[in-house]
Amino acid sequence: MNQILAPSFDVTPKVLALAAKVKLLLFDVDGVLTDGRLVIGDDGQEYKAFNSLDGHGIKMLQRNGVAAGIITGRTSEVVKHRVQDLDIKYVHQGCKEKLPVYRRLIAELKLTPEQTAYVGDDVVDLPIMLQVGLAIAVQSAHPLVKKYAHWVTPSNGGYGAAREACEMILCAQGSYHAEMQKYLSGHGGRASG
Repeated sequence: MNQILAPSFDVTPKVLALAAKVKLLLFDVDGVLTDGRLVIGDDGQEYKAFNSLDGHGIKMLQRNGVAAGIITGRTSEVVKHRVQDLDIKYVHQGCKEKLPVYRRLIAELKLTPEQTAYVGDDVVDLPIMLQVGLAIAVQSAHPLVKKYAHWVTPSNGGYGAAREACEMILCAQGSYHAEMQKYLSGHGGRASG
């Protein structure tokens, strides 16, 4: 019989209790779903590199009843294409102030702050992170963001941090082993990420 390995990161019981309540996981983009670098060509076209592990984590999370969303300060066609690929429904780009967008979104979805989580990396993410039930900082986050996070991912933004956040929530909600078992039994579905 195949044995499923648990994710290899430390999480306190308090953080797992917070994660068990999450129904919506929100992400910043630059520095969280990417490594934070902005590559701009001579023609003004912006390029970003996304991690396929993060993408598959988001797909697994959504498959298990936790919605995913993005609230980001920049506007990018690259992000538009990425969220379409991942079937992320709640996408808000070009947000000069993120907190009002967050408040409108959870009101629209009839969620309480305790049912939401946010993954951020910079001080502009703090207004939301101080409101959500579960605030997550990536390892490469600004020190102040890490100070106010409930949990800090082992990996840097753009290098699997979003996947770790997704798997931690899946573990807290008791879905992780069943999700992994699908792949061990050959029923994991199509490749995504």
